[in-house]
Formats: sequence, C-alpha cells, structure tokens
Amino acid sequence: MEEVRCKIIDAHAHLWLNVDTVVNGSPIHALEPNRSRSLFFGEERQMLPPYMTDGQNTAERFLSNMDYAQVSAAVITQEFIDGLQNDYLLDVQHRYPTRFFCFGMPETRQPGFLAQAEALMAQGFRGLKIPAARLPQQFLNDEMMQMFRMMSHRDVILGIELADGDAQVGQLEEVIQECPQLKIAIGHFGMVTRPNWMSQIRLARYENVYVESGGITWLFNDEFYPFPSAIKAIKGAADEVGMEKLMWGSDYPRTITAITYKMSYDFVTKSKELTDDEKRMFLSDNARRFFGFGELKELPYIKNMSE
Repeated sequence: MEEVRCKIIDAHAHLWLNVDTVVNGSPIHALEPNRSRSLFFGEERQMLPPYMTDGQNTAERFLSNMDYAQVSAAVITQEFIDGLQNDYLLDVQHRYPTRFFCFGMPETRQPGFLAQAEALMAQGFRGLKIPAARLPQQFLNDEMMQMFRMMSHRDVILGIELADGDAQVGQLEEVIQECPQLKIAIGHFGMVTRPNWMSQIRLARYENVYVESGGITWLFNDEFYPFPSAIKAIKGAADEVGMEKLMWGSDYPRTITAITYKMSYDFVTKSKELTDDEKRMFLSDNARRFFGFGELKELPYIKNMSE
C-alpha cells in the first residue's frame, strides 16, 4: 500500500453458492445463460462480475480477490436478497477459520425465529445478521428482544442494517439500553447518502456499537472513484463518534461490478485527508478488535503482468 501498511480486514462482504429467493413477493434468481446477471425485483441486474458465469460467489473466488488485493480477512454478512446461506457459510467458517468471520441469519420475516437463532448459535455462529431495513418499520417485538438478550448472554455479535435515516434508530437504541453488553455492527455506514444518516452513526457513541462502511462506494457511485465525498463522510462520522468506532467494508461482490476489489479500499489509503493512524484503525485495527480476529495472514504485493 502506498501510504500505510497494515493487515486489512473487510468488515462487510457476501458469499453464496446460489441465489434463488423471494423478497417482498418479488423473485430474485440468476438468469440463464449469463448467470452473473439476476432478476432483481423485476429488473435484470449485473449481480456479479461478468466472468462469474455460473452464478456462484464462492469463498475460493473471494480468497483469490483478497490475496491479490492484500486483504487478510473478511466478515461475511447475509441479506434476504441473497437467500439464507447458513449451511454454506458454516462450512466456509470451518474450512477457513482464520480468514473469515461468518454471520448466521435466522428467518426473522416469520414468527418462531427464536428457536432457529438459538440453533445457529449452537452450530457455532458467533454473529447473527438482521436486515431490519427489509423488515416492517416496527421490527422490534418481544421475540426479537428475546433473541437480542440471548445473543448478549452468549457473546454473539449483532450485525444490523437499518431503514434510511432515523426511522428505526429509536428501536435500536432501545435494544442497546436493554442489552448494553451486546456488540452491534451497524451496516452501510448508516446509509450515508440519505437524509438523517448521521442519526445512525451517533449510536456508536454507545460503548459496544460500531459502524461499518459496506456499500459506501455504491452509495457514492454517481461521484465515482476516488470518492472524495465518501472520505468527507468518514471524517464527519469520526468527528461524531471517534475513528476507533468505524470499520471499512466493501460489500463484495456487487460493488466490484463497477470497480475492482482493491479500489473499494485504496481510495482510503491514497487519501491525504486521513492520517496513517486513522487509516490503520479504519482498515484493520477496529475490525480486528471488534470481531476478535487472531493472527492475520501476511500477504505480499504481487506485480501485475502489465507493470
């Protein structure tokens, strides 16, 4: 890296073997013959880089990208639009325990998910993901709070993405106050390009709440690389809660249909607006501490054929 050397951790990425699901009554599945594209809420979308023609977004392909970009470890989250990937991600966690931290995801769109959440924790998931933005705006109910209490008692991390702005902030603050020991990672940098996004960031003033930047290059895609407004937003969030509460995330693989995987973080390393210490915290140290990564793999720089 040009300005700072550290073992980078990606705090927000996705993996799947196949996508075939329904969200809000709309099917999401790979399209033939080019299975890098998907039917997405009734529209054809480039879900994967076009060379991934089998529709599979596997750990091995991501590891190749990670090794090339010198990313030592990654946190694998889930989303309803991927379909539940618990079986595959449990296998990934077992096969690559030093490279990946994988979130399990209960089916919180249906009542009775508490038992499933307990089973996922018993299987070994150390984090559970709740895409609250895709749930009813009033997502917090008795069963959900029971799950959060159980997670807190078992030291299981909550990954959560909220609806735009402050629509669900009050509910998450209620969870934080009820379960002060529950570690929480808020995703998508609070949906930074939406009104009132800073209300989500301010939740990281609580001790066990952190924010990750998965999708920030997508949110600033109209501006595009090197995303100066994203850097401004990172600095603004740091002013509110401290750089030690912020973590980099790529939202791989959808974001790399527009940019390379390395570009999803090197706009940070190349920035002159952030100090070396701030870059290390954002790209490595904070996620390592929060997710409990141990010794991280040292990845050498490999020259391109074009250099």
